[in-house]
Amino acid sequence: MLKKIRVQDIRLGMFVQELCGSWMEHPFWKKSFELTDPNDLHSLQTCGLQEVWIDTSKGLDVAGDVEAVSAEEEQRRVEQELHKTATEQVKPIQRVSIQQEVQRARVLLAEGKTAVTSMFHEIRMGNAINVSEAEPLVDEISNSISRNPEAFLNLARLKGADDYTYLHSVAVSGLMIALGKQLGLSGQDLKDAGMAGLLHDVGKALIPAEVLNKPGKLTDEEFAIIKNHPRKGWEVLNVANGANPVALDVCLHHHERVDGKGYPEGISGDKLTLFARMGAVCDVYDALTSNRCYKNGWEPSETIRKMAEWKDGHFDEKIFHAFVKTIGIYPSGSLVKLKSGRLAVVIEQSEKSLLAPRVKIFFSTKSNEPIMPEYVDLSKSPDSISNIEQPEKWGFDMKQITGLQ
Repeated sequence: MLKKIRVQDIRLGMFVQELCGSWMEHPFWKKSFELTDPNDLHSLQTCGLQEVWIDTSKGLDVAGDVEAVSAEEEQRRVEQELHKTATEQVKPIQRVSIQQEVQRARVLLAEGKTAVTSMFHEIRMGNAINVSEAEPLVDEISNSISRNPEAFLNLARLKGADDYTYLHSVAVSGLMIALGKQLGLSGQDLKDAGMAGLLHDVGKALIPAEVLNKPGKLTDEEFAIIKNHPRKGWEVLNVANGANPVALDVCLHHHERVDGKGYPEGISGDKLTLFARMGAVCDVYDALTSNRCYKNGWEPSETIRKMAEWKDGHFDEKIFHAFVKTIGIYPSGSLVKLKSGRLAVVIEQSEKSLLAPRVKIFFSTKSNEPIMPEYVDLSKSPDSISNIEQPEKWGFDMKQITGLQ
C-alpha cells in the first residue's frame, strides 16, 4: 500500500516509492529504493524535502501514531483542486491553428538553441556575454506564444536529452511569457519575464559536465556544486552587457520556495518577487517533462498532478493556479483515454473548458488497434476524458503521434 508521510517520520527499512519534489532539489536520481543506508536517511531528512511516498508492501510500515495519506486520498484531493481551477475564468486567446504555427516555432527553437549554446560557450571561455543580442529572439518567442502557445511549448518540451541544457532555457522563456500573459503582464514586464527565462540557468555553464549529467546519486559535495549554479549565474549576469534586475533576480532565486526551504538564500514568502515565483514554477515543469541523460521525463498531465500534490510550501498558490490555466489540466501532448474507449493525444486547449481540450483520436482500446485519426474538440463533443494513460504502457512514440517530430 502506498502512503505519503512526512520526511521526519521515515526510517531505515522503509521502501521509498517516490520523493515528493523535483529531482533538481535532492541528490537522489532513483525514483524508488529501499532505505538501508543511514547516510541516505540523513540526506533525505536534510535536503529540503517535506514528504515522501512509501510502499508498505515492500518495506516497513509507519508507526500507529504517524500521520499518513493514502494514494487514493491524495489523488482525490489533487483532482478536486485541479477541477476547481478549471472552473475559474481563463483569459481567452485569439490563436492561429497549431499546424500554421509549428514551422515558425521550429525555426525559433533552432535559433534559441544556437543563441544559448553561444552564451554558454562565451561563459566557459571567461568572456562577458551580451544579453541585449537576445532581445529580438525573445520578442519572436513572445509573438509565437501569442499566435499559438501550444506549437512552441510542445516542440520545446519534446527536446532530446542531448539538447536539454540549451533548449531548457528556451522552453522556460516561452513558459514565462505564456504565464505572464495569463497573469496580465504586458509590455516591458512581459519582455523581462521572457528574457529572465532564457537566462535563468546560465550558471550551469560553469558546472562540470560530469556532475551536471551524472546518471547516479550525487555525493553531498556534488549536490552542493549543483546548488551553486544560481549564484554562479548571478555573478555572470552581474557583469553582462544588458542584463536587467529581473533577469538577475530570477537567475538567483528560481530554486527558492515560498516556505523558505529552497536555495541558495532560503528566502520565502513576500521576499520572493513575482518573477522569481513564476520562474520556480516554469523551471520545474519543463525540467520534469523533459528527457534527461539520466532520467526520462514525466508526461505533462502527470507532472501537473505531481506539482499540485507538493505545491504547498513549494510554489506560490496563485502563480501555480495561473500556470495550470496557461497550459491546461490536460496539457498538450498528454495521452488520455476517452469514455468511448478510444485513446487520444491532447493537441491544444479549448477556449471553453480546460477539462475539454482539442484532441487527436488515433487508437481503439476495444479492438486494441490503431484507427483512422480524428481531430475532435471535446468541448463540442459528447465524448470526454475518463483518465490519463502512460505511453510506455502502450508502446507509443508520442513524437510520431503528435506529428511534432
